[in-house]
Amino acid sequence: MQKSNLTSFLPTTKKEIDFLNWGYVDVILFSGDAYIDHPSFGTAVIGRTLEKEGLRVAIVPQPNWRDDLRDFKKLGTPRLFFAVTAGVMDSMINHYTANKRLRSNDAYTPDGRADMRPDRAVTVYSQILKELYPDVPLVIGGVEASLRRVTHYDYWNDKLHKTILADTKADLLIYGMGELPLIQLVKELREGKQIADIHTIPQIAFLTPKNSIPENPFNEEIRLFSHEDCVKDKLKQAKNFRLVEEQSNRLNAARILQDVDDKTLVINPSFPPMSETEIDASFDLPYTRLPHPKYKGKHIPAYEMIKFSVNLHRGCFGGCVFCTISAHQGKFIASRSKKSILEEVKKITEMPDFKGYISDLGGPSANMYRMKGKDLSVCSTCKKPSCIFPKICANLNANHADLLDIYHSVSALPGIKKSFIGSGVRYDMLLHTSGDSNVDASTRKYTQELIQNHVSGRLKVAPEHTSHNVLSVMRKASFKQFLRFKRLFDEINQKYNLNQQLIPYFISSHPGCTEEDMAELAATTKDLNFKLEQVQDFTPSPMTLATEIYYTSYHPYTLERVYTAKTKEQKTAQRQFFFWHDNANKRAIINELKKMRRLDLLKKLYPKG
Repeated sequence: MQKSNLTSFLPTTKKEIDFLNWGYVDVILFSGDAYIDHPSFGTAVIGRTLEKEGLRVAIVPQPNWRDDLRDFKKLGTPRLFFAVTAGVMDSMINHYTANKRLRSNDAYTPDGRADMRPDRAVTVYSQILKELYPDVPLVIGGVEASLRRVTHYDYWNDKLHKTILADTKADLLIYGMGELPLIQLVKELREGKQIADIHTIPQIAFLTPKNSIPENPFNEEIRLFSHEDCVKDKLKQAKNFRLVEEQSNRLNAARILQDVDDKTLVINPSFPPMSETEIDASFDLPYTRLPHPKYKGKHIPAYEMIKFSVNLHRGCFGGCVFCTISAHQGKFIASRSKKSILEEVKKITEMPDFKGYISDLGGPSANMYRMKGKDLSVCSTCKKPSCIFPKICANLNANHADLLDIYHSVSALPGIKKSFIGSGVRYDMLLHTSGDSNVDASTRKYTQELIQNHVSGRLKVAPEHTSHNVLSVMRKASFKQFLRFKRLFDEINQKYNLNQQLIPYFISSHPGCTEEDMAELAATTKDLNFKLEQVQDFTPSPMTLATEIYYTSYHPYTLERVYTAKTKEQKTAQRQFFFWHDNANKRAIINELKKMRRLDLLKKLYPKG
């Protein structure tokens, strides 16, 4: 490897640090992902953010935790702190299917190897570091730490876990998107404070002795039932979750306290949504947009998927109960400027293997760019988890004009043949009539532009189910809206002589879903001539409402009991209805339909018997 190539990246070895002539390192960041220096990968974002603050940052990607721990020792100790993240995904979801079977590949690892990170990576890495260097401060963050910041249910060993701070012994947890709290942390360290004494930064969590809880610098404070109470009483865990989710969805949230063992967990409210200037600053950092040269000749699936894509914004106000986006990125949208977006697209056009096609101009939900409340004072008192369920909020400015302008401006750039939208689109927003003629006109124009010019043959959308009751639990729009959107999609395809497919995404075994609901889904989708491809069995992931229902059997908002398929047999019985057309499932499905006394559905699925 050439020295010039290596010095473009943050160092990962002692040799690379020597190339840079550094006499010390301020922060050593351990990550469960391969090191890809690209704004879609949190490790790179955090590393580059700290670098911009004037710190010397080294990254240890995918350290070996099985051997003599040389990867944890090779760079010595940092001047300020160790940092740990599991990577872009929770390591358990990365490793296991909904049936708790080991996955055969890992998209964030060279050549897709599935054995390069441990289960519960944040905990394993942290415990090793605390054993080796007990006096060096440790800061944890990323998706895995963020979703496990409070008492949470762990599906993989079927029990309630304490805050991840208890097991890792970390000094500080940064939840959500970490740039702003990290910048503030560096500022306070420069002022001479010790990490153990830093308690007032928004968007951090820490454990403190019960008798020395720091004074609350925020407006409000709420106390949850203790971890021990939740272990004894599932209803208390359900009640806790509602409070946590409501605070996660507030502009001005309360500080949260929860007793665990002989300590108190303190979770400070988050920073306000990033301003355009702040989010641009993160995306405009000097990323190489490439995997580290150590991976030369190796294929990293996740990188190949996103190398020609551009993220326009963060956050999602959909509020889907099975989704972790709002728990990590927040409900409020933080959007990049047009200038920042176009500059990134220009960088992509200069990549040697770019053929003229942008794979995605998207975000957590593709069509939420620059959307926010018309009157932010209304938003400041709101704690609803969704701005679009059960209906689209009258205070939401759902104007698609700015997004259309981005699409047109990208298409006009030299070297761009086509830009596609690969992220999920909220079609319920495209069918909404606001009463504002300008907004409604922008929505119609956007819908036509999307379908006519930005579909790469197949447009993926997520109705998730056909049952009204299941969709209500999910906080998703009625299936009638999907049918309306399909008609619109087909009409535009016919008008412009396009041969494009609509690919719907569905979930089985979701809380509230029965076998009969799945049987009706099979009959309904058969009538629409769908042979389903994009399907998933519900996987309970930490810090989602659906997971709390799965574990407690209570809906945290109504405290009513909700049926959920839990056993392998129950889940298999539901999932098989996705594949009613497979002869291997036919006999079992017929038997189930007879037990249900749903001969009408049997005739629909198998009219020939």
